[in-house]
Amino acid sequence: MRIILIGFMGSGKTHWGLQVAHRLQLPFFDLDEEVVKAEDKTVADIFADSGEEYFRQLEKQTMEKLVEDNESLVLSCGGGTPCFFNNIDFMKKVGIVVWLNTHVDVILQRLLKEKAKRPLIKDIDDEGLRTYIIRKLNERRMYYEQADVVLDKEDAISMNDFIQTVLHA
Repeated sequence: MRIILIGFMGSGKTHWGLQVAHRLQLPFFDLDEEVVKAEDKTVADIFADSGEEYFRQLEKQTMEKLVEDNESLVLSCGGGTPCFFNNIDFMKKVGIVVWLNTHVDVILQRLLKEKAKRPLIKDIDDEGLRTYIIRKLNERRMYYEQADVVLDKEDAISMNDFIQTVLHA
C-alpha cells in the first residue's frame, strides 16, 4: 500500500504522514527531505543555486525512485509536487492520493511561524502571505482535486477516521 499526501505547504502532510505511517507500520518519507539528502543542500539553496525547474526535476526523480524502491510507504509531497510533469497521474497510478484541504486561515497561521524555512514565501510580507496562499491554492486546486480522498476537516478528524477514510478509498 502506498499513501501519498498532497496539499498546500503548511497543510499538515508531514504531521499526518508520520502518524499514519507509525499506525500502519509503513515507512514514511518526506519528499523535500529526500531531495535535500540526495543533493546535500537545503531546498532554499537548491532554489537559489539552480532554480525551481531544477528542483522540480529532482523532486520527480526522487518520488519515482522512492515508489520504485518501496511497495508500501507513506509519502508526504511538497505543495507543488502534483502540479508538475504529470506527477498527479503518476501518484494516482501507484498509490492512494490524499489531499489535505486545510483552511486558508490555518495554513496562514502555520506559515507565518516558519516563513524563513520556506523558499517560495520567505520574502513575502505577512500581509501579502494570505493573498499568495489564496492565489496559489486556486492555481493548484485542479491538481489537488484529482486526489482519491479529500480531507477538509483536518483539525477535527481522529487518526482512526483518517486511516479508515484512506483505507476505504
